[in-house]
Amino acid sequence: MADRILIIAEAGVNHNGSLEIAKKLIDTAKECGADIVKFQTAKLSSLVSKSAPMAEYQKKNIGKEESQKDMLSKLLLPFDDYKLLSDYCKTTGIKFLSTPFDVESIEFLDSLLDIWKIPSGEITNYPYLVKIAKTGKDIILSTGMCTMQEVEDAVKVLKDNSSGKITILHCTTNYPTPMEDVNLKAMLTLKERFGCDVGYSDHTRGIEVPIAAAALGATVLEKHFTLDRNMEGPDHKASLEPDELREMVRAVRNIEMALGTGIKEPTEAELKNRLVARKSIIAARDIKKGELLTEENLTTKRPGNGISPMKWNEVTGTSAIRDFAEDELIEI
Repeated sequence: MADRILIIAEAGVNHNGSLEIAKKLIDTAKECGADIVKFQTAKLSSLVSKSAPMAEYQKKNIGKEESQKDMLSKLLLPFDDYKLLSDYCKTTGIKFLSTPFDVESIEFLDSLLDIWKIPSGEITNYPYLVKIAKTGKDIILSTGMCTMQEVEDAVKVLKDNSSGKITILHCTTNYPTPMEDVNLKAMLTLKERFGCDVGYSDHTRGIEVPIAAAALGATVLEKHFTLDRNMEGPDHKASLEPDELREMVRAVRNIEMALGTGIKEPTEAELKNRLVARKSIIAARDIKKGELLTEENLTTKRPGNGISPMKWNEVTGTSAIRDFAEDELIEI
């Protein structure tokens, strides 16, 4: 996907059906340093039946119960608005992404996207997976609610239908996700099983878990954000506010730098400190000419510009301290 961790600011449906709020979310994602701002695209008639109930977290977060269809009718934007948002992202300088939730949305978004994000709820949707795979584009695949077998089945369908590169995101589909349900090590299990890049789609409160995922080797991080957590809607309460998103991005970039190359060697700054911090073999008392060097008449002290204490066994028991290289000598 990228040479650095790809940070997706998930606007989702937190625009509450307003194009102007959606544009403000794009501005915020850019200001906070995210790489991508992501929305959700669906045709209501293709997404949900009239009898589909709300999820428990949706009832709790909204504070009332209605059908999924009634709830989503107030949250989805018309297709034409996503084209406007894509254009607005180009002028803003952030990458546009939207998750399709049905085949018609895939067909519409195909000309707007160069990468797909498959949501957890579609991972068992065979015709949907085939449709996306056949575009040949790279795919980010969320795996909330999944067994390992379901992930394997979905990956096989995608690969069998000529998909591009697949990055698998560990995810827990609950808004917000309690810490005890995160199971972040499962991200590493996915990496080991599929031998691919992995990442994490986070629904916890706060920013600790995505930062930990970055430290564990996530290549993609996705996090919901909102302009105001008190806004009405199913996802606001599990979303970051702008200051929190900015802090998460900053922390992830710091972790990214801190991970380094993996090669164990002293830094340039450490080389300057080594002389001061390390010790040399020196005389513990006056030593007569020809006297054997022993533990009784030698000791170690800073600075480290003399004979290294690692040569202690070579030095003790001899009187040949002058046999060592001149640049290792210290006055004794």
